[in-house]
Amino acid sequence: MVQPAPADAAWPEPAPLDPRTAPVPAYGTASLADLLPAVAAGLGVPVHDTRLELPPADRACVFLVDGLGWDVLRAHPEHAPFLTSLLPGSAGGSGRPLTSGFPSTTATSLASVGTGRTPGAHGLPGYTVLDPDSDALMNQLRWQPWTNPHLWQPYPTVFQLAHAAGVATSQVSAPHFEHTPLTEIALSGGTFLGRLSGEDRMDLAAERLAAADRALVYTYYADLDGNGHRYGVDSDAWRGQLAHVDRLAQRLAEQLPPRSVLYVTADHGMVDVPPTPEARFDFDEDWELGAGVRLLGGEGRARHLYAVPGAAADVHAVWREVLADQAWVATRDEAIALGWFGPPGAGVDDRVYRRIGDVVVAMSGTAAVVATRTEPKESALVGMHGSVTAAEQLVPLLEVRS
Repeated sequence: MVQPAPADAAWPEPAPLDPRTAPVPAYGTASLADLLPAVAAGLGVPVHDTRLELPPADRACVFLVDGLGWDVLRAHPEHAPFLTSLLPGSAGGSGRPLTSGFPSTTATSLASVGTGRTPGAHGLPGYTVLDPDSDALMNQLRWQPWTNPHLWQPYPTVFQLAHAAGVATSQVSAPHFEHTPLTEIALSGGTFLGRLSGEDRMDLAAERLAAADRALVYTYYADLDGNGHRYGVDSDAWRGQLAHVDRLAQRLAEQLPPRSVLYVTADHGMVDVPPTPEARFDFDEDWELGAGVRLLGGEGRARHLYAVPGAAADVHAVWREVLADQAWVATRDEAIALGWFGPPGAGVDDRVYRRIGDVVVAMSGTAAVVATRTEPKESALVGMHGSVTAAEQLVPLLEVRS
């Protein structure tokens, strides 16, 4: 008979996760960076090589829903019957998802979509990253503090290349996005058209498709992500937004002009982080995590750690020990070589290298590294994203053709 362990018995500490076991984005075959190059090829505009194959169409619309992860969509068929009906044809009929790239966060993903390049090339490798020129953290979503957008991300967008090739190109989004630096370096090219309501955006996107023989239209919806952050993906507020997104997508699909294709995709998924000390490691209160760290970048689910000179190895060792099986912890060179920021072995652009942390942390499970004093708003979020787990990394590529 097995005897119960004594009450004071010490359980073995979990072993640190090996970063070589972390899921790697499918750069070059099925990532967000491959989407527009494949779409552009179908419009007769060669952009970048990709092994993602999509049937050609004369008119193409990409509808990006912020936060619409593959896993959460599949878990709620009753709230999204139209989108659910399209799942078997995802990613060119394969029935599979795309991967967002790392980190799975909005600024990084939108840059991957718009430029058709990986994070290691376009240079937006996180929510907040080091600007080596100013030696300060730069928020790439809010673009604070200011830096020259075209020096930060110098490549042309796929929209610009399509427009130059004679494709009628439009972005239909909320008006306040028109002049943001992120739009300028990731999504510009052709004509920007601002509309407040989701219904107006769907109707205008259909009109822009019908207005030319060859057209590329991009439209965007943010409120699903906002409700996920505030209330979590396991909330009535989030499910209500999902139902609204489903109606918007069907509204646009029913208005497609002839010879058109609609792609519905997302920038990332999301996980709910429990409000417990065991799930929320507080960098501001944990002296072990703070030792040797000069700057804490990234976000709760994907961290860039910038070490004081000479301390990078110690920071790497301590974070591996403290987080153990809650995170994949890699050095900068390990993360790059393993393919977190681009295809394995491809490296990153020279200007991007030091933007990446000396140590890079990708959370597993549903835990997060928060900073309750220095990042109070971000630390209070219920839903978070950024890591390489399936719930965050996998996104749909749903298709409707006319």
